[in-house]
Amino acid sequence: MQVAGRILCVAACLAAGVAQAQSPSYASRPIRMIVPFAPGGASDFVARIVTPKLSELLGQQVVIDNRAGASGNIGVELGARAPADGHTILLGNVGTMAVNPAIYPRFTINPVRDFTAISLLVDVPGAFAVHPSVPAKNVAEFIQYAKSRPGQLNYGSSGAGSAQRLAFEFLMSKSGIKLVHIPYKGGAGAATAAVLAGEVVATMVTVASFIPHHKSGKARVLAVMAPGRVPALPDVQTMIEAGFPELTLGSWQGLYVPKGTPRPIVNQLYSLLMKTLQDPETVKRLQAGGAEIVPSTSPEEFAGFMKTQNAFWAKIVKDVGAVAE
Repeated sequence: MQVAGRILCVAACLAAGVAQAQSPSYASRPIRMIVPFAPGGASDFVARIVTPKLSELLGQQVVIDNRAGASGNIGVELGARAPADGHTILLGNVGTMAVNPAIYPRFTINPVRDFTAISLLVDVPGAFAVHPSVPAKNVAEFIQYAKSRPGQLNYGSSGAGSAQRLAFEFLMSKSGIKLVHIPYKGGAGAATAAVLAGEVVATMVTVASFIPHHKSGKARVLAVMAPGRVPALPDVQTMIEAGFPELTLGSWQGLYVPKGTPRPIVNQLYSLLMKTLQDPETVKRLQAGGAEIVPSTSPEEFAGFMKTQNAFWAKIVKDVGAVAE
């Protein structure tokens, strides 16, 4: 998705909502933003950049509430069961809102049914990263290294049903390698820390999690999971270049409120969110972390995107044969 095109598309919607945005805010007390992962991952990174400007526009502090566990399901359930008054919002991502429904079919919360989608915020490209003790400098070399050590190398993910695990399962099925899965509680931050500590040799999380560690030599990014090379890591190949075009997977992040939230509140949140995503300082910080700003043209468009993503990941889960452990 091209940033300029998306911004132009939302301009008309933003102009139409100016009167709404300029009216007194509905917020009568601080707003809780549930982030269903521990600090350190892409969701937390996005939340901490977006909340200052959003707080300013709402006239109330937006307080981040990290609720990790069960591959994000704990935070999602908390958000769905919160009062539908606009004082609780959820920052959901591809894993919690699109992958989990296929991995955990008996989970009582259905993101499409139990939330009102506000807008997509950003897409953070993925990164295939390894501990520096691994001699591989690219994906092909890693595959050869792993083939010589079947079942001896491990990788970390943010949970049994995470998008990272699905990506590795897909890589293994296509390349003929065998790695041992080590699930971590707490999102991409925990899996990143595990690679840095040498507890696991590899992970696939977000570029934002590994840019500083790649540059410092504490880890090595073998490839980025994006349509094109990432400006922050221009010398790192894409998974497309490595021969795995299916692994063009990032971590999109979007904002939600519980189903039943009054439409005027939904409209105001959308308008203020669009203003936030045009704030120069917010844009600068997001882009510095490798995030592409991709606002939805309307809450309805985001809802449609959600349905498409749920269908896409349900097929991936079926094809790979992944089940929650």
